[in-house]
Amino acid sequence: MKHHILLSTVALLAACQTAPVAPAPTETTTVEVIESVAPPAAPTQGQQWLYGSAEARIALKQDWNAIAAYVEAKAANRPNTSVVLAPVTEDGATAETADFLACDADQPLAAVFDADETLIWNLGSMGYFTRSGVGFDPAIWDQWEKTGAGKAVAIPGVKDAFKRIRNAGVEIIVNTNRSNTNVQGSADTLKAAGLGEFAHGQTLYLRGDAPGGSGKDGRRYMISDTYCVIALAGDQLGDIADIFNDEALTPPERKALTAAPAFDQMWGNGWFILPNPVYGPSLAGTMDEVFPESTDWAPPKAEE
Repeated sequence: MKHHILLSTVALLAACQTAPVAPAPTETTTVEVIESVAPPAAPTQGQQWLYGSAEARIALKQDWNAIAAYVEAKAANRPNTSVVLAPVTEDGATAETADFLACDADQPLAAVFDADETLIWNLGSMGYFTRSGVGFDPAIWDQWEKTGAGKAVAIPGVKDAFKRIRNAGVEIIVNTNRSNTNVQGSADTLKAAGLGEFAHGQTLYLRGDAPGGSGKDGRRYMISDTYCVIALAGDQLGDIADIFNDEALTPPERKALTAAPAFDQMWGNGWFILPNPVYGPSLAGTMDEVFPESTDWAPPKAEE
């Protein structure tokens, strides 16, 4: 009996040593993979205001009514001077010596306007840039100049103003920084927007038609060889005179220049600027330039 118990014990120990050991339970971690989805494209606040708001429509309707009324009044009482600044120095006009071109008695009257965001809203290209997340691409813009006819719309108030201006016997001339290599596309765009026919070198002037690149003074002088210009309008100061395009000017300096006595009298009186919060040199300025230190304010501290 004693011998039997010993053998049983040995067998039991052997079984314990050779039996497979069950693996220890492991923790399972579930990882949820979330694909990143780009937020949907949305217009900027400037685009919302300019292209989409009732307020912009009203502001522009008012502006174009004012332009048409001014042109009608000048056509009825012909001036002897133009609203185009005369080039009194080699570098152009200055605030201190500003003068205006004289008009010959036999010169026909003309009103000269910028095109983009002055006569037309470039909704097709701006929508594409926004949906694509592209701020601006010159190559794409070049294609827009060529093929955008029918996708740009007339700005509120322009069509009625054009009818009044033409009925007053005043020629409408477009002076735009679109390229003169795309003249047909730009003429087609203006026509498709319902603004009429424009002929290159007669009623349509483009970048490249005169020296100076994007500066427009050279083209204004070309126009003035034939016409007495009684109104200038655009969405940027360069549509009025190149003196405002000096890149060395800070926003406060540029603003002060518009208030120089020779210039300040012209706003709404031959010179007209339309709102454009979407692009251009007006969208500039540091915190200190936009909010002068003299205007600093903070809520009063609560009394302890």
